[in-house]
Amino acid sequence: MTATPAHHLAICDALRLTGASQDTGLTSQEAAERLIKYGENRVKARRGTSAWVRLGRQFTAPLVLVLIGAAGVTGFLGEWVDASVIFIVVVVNAIVGFIQESKAENALEALMKMVVAEAVVKRDGKKIRVNSVELVPGDIVMLAGGDRVPADIRLLETKSLQIDESSLTGESVPASKRPDPLQADTVLADRVNMAYAGSLVTAGTGMGVVWATGDRTETGRVAFLIAEAVDLTTPLTRKIARFSGVLLWIILALAAALFGYGVLFRGGSVIEMLMASVALAVGVIPEGLPAAITIVLAIGVSRMAKRRAIIRKLPAVETLGCTTVICSDKTGTLTQNKMAVQRIHAGGETFEVTGTGYKPKGDFHDASGNKLDTSTIPALHECLHAGMLCNDSALIEKEGEWIIAGDPTEGALLVAAEKAGLRHAAIHASSPRVDMIPFESDHMFRATLHDHGEGRRIYKAGALERLLDRCTHMLDAHGEVVSIDAEAIREIAQSFASEGMRVIAFCRRDGSHVSGDFEHHHVSEGLTFIGMQGMIDPPREEAIAAVAKCQQAGIRVKMITGDHAVTAQAIAKQIGIAGADSTPAISGRELAEISDHDLPEIADRTAVFARVAPEQKLRLVRALQSRGHILAMTGDGVNDGPALKQADIGIAMGITGTDVAKGAASMVLTDDNFATIAAAVEEGRGVYDNLIKFLVWTLPVSVGFALILLTSVVFGLTLPTLPVHLLWVNLTTAILLGLMLVFEPPEADIMKRPPRDQKTPIFDFAMFMRTGLVSAIMLAGSYWVFFYEQNAGSTIAVCRTAVVNTVVAVASAYLINCRSLRRSIFSIGWFSNPRLWLGIGLTAVLQIIFTYAPVMNRYLQTAPLDANAWLRILGVAFAALVVVEIEKKLRWREN
Repeated sequence: MTATPAHHLAICDALRLTGASQDTGLTSQEAAERLIKYGENRVKARRGTSAWVRLGRQFTAPLVLVLIGAAGVTGFLGEWVDASVIFIVVVVNAIVGFIQESKAENALEALMKMVVAEAVVKRDGKKIRVNSVELVPGDIVMLAGGDRVPADIRLLETKSLQIDESSLTGESVPASKRPDPLQADTVLADRVNMAYAGSLVTAGTGMGVVWATGDRTETGRVAFLIAEAVDLTTPLTRKIARFSGVLLWIILALAAALFGYGVLFRGGSVIEMLMASVALAVGVIPEGLPAAITIVLAIGVSRMAKRRAIIRKLPAVETLGCTTVICSDKTGTLTQNKMAVQRIHAGGETFEVTGTGYKPKGDFHDASGNKLDTSTIPALHECLHAGMLCNDSALIEKEGEWIIAGDPTEGALLVAAEKAGLRHAAIHASSPRVDMIPFESDHMFRATLHDHGEGRRIYKAGALERLLDRCTHMLDAHGEVVSIDAEAIREIAQSFASEGMRVIAFCRRDGSHVSGDFEHHHVSEGLTFIGMQGMIDPPREEAIAAVAKCQQAGIRVKMITGDHAVTAQAIAKQIGIAGADSTPAISGRELAEISDHDLPEIADRTAVFARVAPEQKLRLVRALQSRGHILAMTGDGVNDGPALKQADIGIAMGITGTDVAKGAASMVLTDDNFATIAAAVEEGRGVYDNLIKFLVWTLPVSVGFALILLTSVVFGLTLPTLPVHLLWVNLTTAILLGLMLVFEPPEADIMKRPPRDQKTPIFDFAMFMRTGLVSAIMLAGSYWVFFYEQNAGSTIAVCRTAVVNTVVAVASAYLINCRSLRRSIFSIGWFSNPRLWLGIGLTAVLQIIFTYAPVMNRYLQTAPLDANAWLRILGVAFAALVVVEIEKKLRWREN
């Protein structure tokens, strides 16, 4: 519309540029034409990934490509049974992955509709109510208390108008609005002549001209930032990708070496050696790995849902377990978003007020902690009385919950008075209001005139610095008027402010001199100071414990908020985010002056950031990520959206969170409870732990079986197993054995470990040694059984069946070892994971069918075994169990 920002324009210029008339508004025809030109007033959702693309991605993993190649080769060679089984594995894995990814993308829309309310507008000279999606630039809109602002509006008139913009700016206190033009560089949180889409009118009335709609609003602009933010992979997917790449080359190299060696040095036929090479590849590839990752994460999703954390993106489960830093918004996330009076100074004494939220339950205590009856302390009683009279809000009980209709600050004053036994209706009936001077940000006070007894009385409430200099006297503890000690009052107020409290001062005077209109000069002198109330948006009690738990787990918690630095720092100290010797909070202005080069180091050592704009939150997240942190970002406002999207995992609040925040997040907390994050971290660590356990189990099983085949070719021995046997073992054991590990409960010390280093390779030296050990046991045990049966005169089918059962028995025994990678199996609950024993039992049943069922004997070339053969097989398995337990004891003996 113009390069000049709306808040910098004079009212006449704003009307001229929008082609609007303040008196008559747009005509119906003009509104219809503009609706066609500018489109509906809604934030448009961004187009997601198509289903075909998501399905195609399932077949592009390196390991899956090798399986597809193996299926093609076996089919070309006429081995249709083997080819069909391999193909079925590939298709099943692809379908599972596709379904899970589709569920994740469709769980919540990427962007929800932010503007759905109706609006009162002037059209054709009349006030009418229209659907907010039909608003167009130039519409004249009326605002009143309780309205949701339907578009970005340049205010033309205001009367005590206050708007809650916390979802956009992070401010917990509603902003007082006035229509005067501002400097062009005024930051969004201080643009008092603008009303932004999605914000809430808490008090007063106003009128303005629509400046921007839909995607052109501040909400829409934030939504664009979300769409532009990079979708990051998670630590697990990055490690799996690297591991799969390495494994791919190892498999191809081994298969090629086997083929070449067999043809050139052993005189094998090309077809025979090609089948052997394919069998080797099939044996090494852990077919269950893609399904295991998906199912492990899906189980994590289910567990977290039971703990009130809804996962939108599947890998976020694992990411939580690796998180090193949590960046949290303050308002509504770490705090209750409910202002509450905590301290009152009246009559020269300071009193503490207990209770949180808007429930009018709490006590008053003196400096010694003694419980008080406020009616016996006149100055305290009068201070509470003034807070209730100089007030336009209402305290309402709705379905068992107490809420405030109006301004949260005034609501806190009402709650404090109700705690003292003062009742709103009775107080206003005994001192009815005659007139008032509304609060204006230029004057920073409000005054009310009341009938009082046979005369009149004025009460004035506002900023201490605007009231104290106009007071000549004060009330003492007994309610008597005495000379004022202004300096002592200032010191008390400063102590309140240093703890992050918002201080509201009260004074009074006789109102008999007021005749006619009640004006500013009536309250400019001769006032008696009553007292002051210090209030704060208190921290959630459960957030304090949650922050401590995260810190114990090696996770640093940082506060990034749009609120003032003093308040943010005080709350951070109460919660435990910042200590007495912590780096002072950094403001948005200071942040803007820090270079990109210096920011990562400063962001790393600073715990609190205040008055931060949305773009700066995004910049902070990126700076911390550049330091190698796995970053979780919590928030509930529109202003949190871009950072939620950019973070490794974004965590939105489900109750108070805006739709934009939910759409950008990877996880939504249904109870808005920061403590749920600690529970989610524990589950995430457990998921990662179980994934590693699955890998530590599956690799030796796959490699061990492949080594059996490789050894037979290298030394010119009879094949102890067939390719289809390898696939049978990999498929059945991965599902019935390996996947049972994902149900393991988190180990007792999981929240006392430091976060897993992102740079640590997924296949480390310990895993390499364990793979070698178990593979060697499996190789030696299988050949011992094979040769024993062969020497006893058994058929080749019996020998091969015994080898397959040996491999499965060793895999089952090793599964028990893998319940803990460090601790002895005797130190954990034997029956804490009943599914594991169920899996072992079902595997045993399948192996019996594999061994004795005629259909298996015919198509898989197996044969029945006698009792002595089973004893030898179980002996090898027991030996493997004991050896691995000894290895764990030796490797981790220092623990």
